Amino acid sequence: MTQPTIIMAAPNGARKVKTDHPAMPVTIIETIAAAKECHAAGASILHAHVRDDDGKHLLDSGRYQTLLDGLRTEVPNMLVQITTEAVGIYTPQQQSKLVFDLKPDFVSVGFREMIGDGSQIACDHATHFYHHSLNSQIHVQHILYDVDDLARFRKAMAEGILPTARPHVLIVLGRYSGNFQSDPKEMEPFIADGLPDMASWSICAFGYKEYDVMMAAVAAGGHCRVGFENNLYLKNGQMAPDNAALIRQLSASVRSATREETLRIFTE
Repeated sequence: MTQPTIIMAAPNGARKVKTDHPAMPVTIIETIAAAKECHAAGASILHAHVRDDDGKHLLDSGRYQTLLDGLRTEVPNMLVQITTEAVGIYTPQQQSKLVFDLKPDFVSVGFREMIGDGSQIACDHATHFYHHSLNSQIHVQHILYDVDDLARFRKAMAEGILPTARPHVLIVLGRYSGNFQSDPKEMEPFIADGLPDMASWSICAFGYKEYDVMMAAVAAGGHCRVGFENNLYLKNGQMAPDNAALIRQLSASVRSATREETLRIFTE
């Protein structure tokens, strides 16, 4: 049987607004509506951001709780992952406080953000965060941007900063390409460095080659995160009408993981 592919929807991110695309979900109501459409199109999990009243990035447990409650009512079969993205605003201590106050089932965490400068104080905080999350059954997806991040990640595992439980990693491609355009070849060093042997993994990709990157990742045994957070364009080069269109074109090419399969992959 073909391996199931997790399709995670990332409908907005921290920065994009209506001037980037009129269908960009910014409010909680809009995010819930986008989640329903993406779930119907084949996404089993949502990567969720919240914004303040001016549409700016926010880490706030109250707003997240409102979003999670709405999603639980409107899309009960869709899993939800919150973000701790710093965007140059939030400290590791503020990021971890959000997680422990909210106690979500799933959270994405930039490894380089949480490990900080690598000082003893930073490493002690990161150790507490990662181990307390595991003990609290909060499933962390570790975000890596390059093979240097992967090397530091391996070292942190060896030193006990990270738990020995098999991690789930998200590779981000294209962020540092200058024009925010990814290429499937950027994935190759991670594969060559043995990432598939140490972790289950997903990928997200900036720019119009998102679909090509996703198909290369699936062929290599990875999973997918797609949506307006990273890309606005369909594989034919036309601007997507909404997030669900990006999910739909991918789910037409892979066997989308069910809710239960997604849970197993994230928690194995």
